[in-house]
Amino acid sequence: MTPEESPTWRDYVAANARSAAHQRRARERVPTGASRALLRHPPFPFYTASTQGVYATDLDGNRRIDFHNNYTALIHGHGHPVVLEAIHTQLQAGTTYSSPGAQELALAELLCERIPSVEQVVFNNSGTEAVMVALRAARAYTGRHRIGKFEGAYHGAYDFVMAGGGNLPAVGDPVRLTRPVADVGGLPPAAIDDVVLIRYNDPEAVREAVRDHGDELAAILVEPMLGAGGVIPADPEFLAVLREETLRAGIVLICDEVITLRQAFGGAQSIHGLEPDLTTMAKIIGGGFPSGAVGGRREFMRVFDDADPRGTVSNLGTFSANPMSACAGYTTMKLFDAPAIARLNALGEYTRDALRAVLARHGAAAQVSGGGSLFQVHWTDVPLRDARAAQTADASLNTLMFLGLCNRGIQISKRGIGALSTPMTEVHVDLLVAAFDDTLRALTAEGWPVATPRDTA
Repeated sequence: MTPEESPTWRDYVAANARSAAHQRRARERVPTGASRALLRHPPFPFYTASTQGVYATDLDGNRRIDFHNNYTALIHGHGHPVVLEAIHTQLQAGTTYSSPGAQELALAELLCERIPSVEQVVFNNSGTEAVMVALRAARAYTGRHRIGKFEGAYHGAYDFVMAGGGNLPAVGDPVRLTRPVADVGGLPPAAIDDVVLIRYNDPEAVREAVRDHGDELAAILVEPMLGAGGVIPADPEFLAVLREETLRAGIVLICDEVITLRQAFGGAQSIHGLEPDLTTMAKIIGGGFPSGAVGGRREFMRVFDDADPRGTVSNLGTFSANPMSACAGYTTMKLFDAPAIARLNALGEYTRDALRAVLARHGAAAQVSGGGSLFQVHWTDVPLRDARAAQTADASLNTLMFLGLCNRGIQISKRGIGALSTPMTEVHVDLLVAAFDDTLRALTAEGWPVATPRDTA
């Protein structure tokens, strides 16, 4: 049976007729019917009409609990009343200005107070822009041009980080530095040639990269939890070696906290005692509005200061540090204090344990990764240490799981990633778990190999 022949697939099609019609119309003006590639999925995406709290309602009136939260950005869910009040107040004072807005300072001070490695910060409009600007700063600071990144890592849509997300060696392949392959079409050769691709969670791979390429590397980018590569936490030893080696070789260490800032009051770096040179941030710091930021120690942030001899890097953008994003972000981050983080992380542990219990009951050859308020279901039994293991997952079962949850009033990402929001309780998680259990029961009845071990080749 193919996924298209599955009753789960057919049920999804039947329940989303208006979305299907909307996509047919949208394709006339928008290629594939949706601008954001990561929100497309087979057989077609459902189109959201409205949201409130933890719920999203689509064009067909299907109401789902939103465990997607716009790829982890909506830390307080949809329409938090305190955030809405701040937005409405700021709306009356203007959405964007022709001179610097006073609003960005409060958010800058808040981030610097929370994250020990961040002494100064500049704002832009997205995680993509934050990474782009951070790499530019590292190149200006070091005078070098190549960058190191880890297999499976996603650092946004900037050309020079869109390599090495897939087509990786097998789990058992001993190679530690991989020849990167472009993740999308249209990249210049330099976008591939400038990348040194390193195996994640492998201290010896870090040492090899620095030994072989250290004098060429301006920066190494790392996520303290590999996001798109599988929501796989970093080993402490791996991060310690990475910090030691970059310091020794004069390489700028950039910690990408675009996703993981939600993990702790000082970001995931604080959990590991990691002190990077620069940190990239986005998603939750915008409070539901577009926002990104680069922060770091003054020594590295000098390149943005035109009063300093090293100040050669401009942070540009018409809407960078706009007052709406700054205001919403400040209010959101004030609400997301240490007790809120602790409660949400505890709920995340409850969620992962409950999902694992379902897999165990079904004898499923699958597992759950994650940490804090994040989780991902993987249809593979290969131990999850890096993106090589994550790529062994059964793509058909992942798609059908996603559609089955949609049919039962639950939204996660098409990759299987879920993110909690502060309005959620164990009641919402229990509904997720019940829907997951019922989906696995249905897929087993359809004849899908839920309990079959995956190929590790």
